[in-house]
Amino acid sequence: MSTPTLAPPAAPQVQHGRPIRPGEAAETLYLFSSARTIVALICLWMLLQMIVLGRFSEARAQHLLYTDYRSQLATETAPTGALDYDGKPVVAGSPVALMSIPAIGLHDVVVVDGTTSGNLLDGPGHLRTTPLPGNVGTSLVMGRSTTYGAPFGEITSLVPGDVITVLGAQGSVTYLVKDLRRAGDPIPPSPTGPEAGRLILATAASTGALARLHPTDVVYVDADTSRAYPSGRVYPAVPDNEKAMHRDTSALPLLVLLLALVAGLALAVSVARRHVRDALVWLVAAPVAIALAWAVTDQVMRLLPNLM
Repeated sequence: MSTPTLAPPAAPQVQHGRPIRPGEAAETLYLFSSARTIVALICLWMLLQMIVLGRFSEARAQHLLYTDYRSQLATETAPTGALDYDGKPVVAGSPVALMSIPAIGLHDVVVVDGTTSGNLLDGPGHLRTTPLPGNVGTSLVMGRSTTYGAPFGEITSLVPGDVITVLGAQGSVTYLVKDLRRAGDPIPPSPTGPEAGRLILATAASTGALARLHPTDVVYVDADTSRAYPSGRVYPAVPDNEKAMHRDTSALPLLVLLLALVAGLALAVSVARRHVRDALVWLVAAPVAIALAWAVTDQVMRLLPNLM
C-alpha cells in the first residue's frame, strides 16, 4: 500500500521582502472595506444634501433671517447701505431686503448682504458694490439655480412685464421685468430720472439635468422702476469670491480637517469591526459619518461656483 503524500504548507505572501501575517491581511481588508463604505455613504449624502436636503437648511436660514429682518424693520434699524444703524459695516450674511416674484412663486425671500458661496447657501445675495435693492441706481442680486433651495432656478421663465417687489428699510418698490440676457449680450439702457432704479437678478445658466450640476454661463434678468429710494453707501470693491461663478477657497483649511476626521473614522471603524459585530459598529458609526458628510458638503459647496 502506497503512503499518501501530504501537500506542503502554503507559502506565506511576501510584501517588500517580508512575509505578510494573516492578521495583517485581515486588518488591511477591514480598513479597505470600512473606508469604501464610509466614502460611498458620504458621496451619496453629499448629492442628496445638495439637491434635496439643502432646501431644508436654506428654509431654516430664511426663517431665522426673516424674523430678524422684520424686527429691524419694526424698530427702524434696517440698513440703507453698506453701514448699519450704528454706523458700522453691515456684516456679510445679514438680511438687507425682502423680495417677492409672484410669477415664479417667490414670496418674501430674504436677500442677504454678500455673494460668496457661503452667503448664497442662505438665500439670494446682494452684490456689495451696488446699491441695496429698492434704491436709486443699479442693484445686483445673485441666487443659486440648482442647489440649496435653488431660489433663482426659475428666473429664466420671467417675461417682460412680470412684477418684482422689494421691501427695504425705506419702503416698498415695484420693478417691472424688462428683458432676459446672457453674459456677452448687450445691456439695455439704464432707466433715467432722479428716482429711477434697476434690479438685476443673476444665476447660473444650464440646460439638462447633468448640466445643472456643472454650469458654465450666467443668465441675467433686468427689471426697472421709476420710483426708488435714495441710495446709501456702497463698497468700492469686493473680493473675487463674491463675483458671479466664483469659488470661496477660504473653505479649504476646514475641509482638510474634516477629511482627516473622515479618515480617522474609517480607521476606528476598521479596528472596531475586528472586536465587535458589524451591525453594532455601523449603528454607532453611521450617525457620525452622516454628521461629517453634512459638514463636508457645506464646505464643498463653498468651493463650487456660487450660482450653482
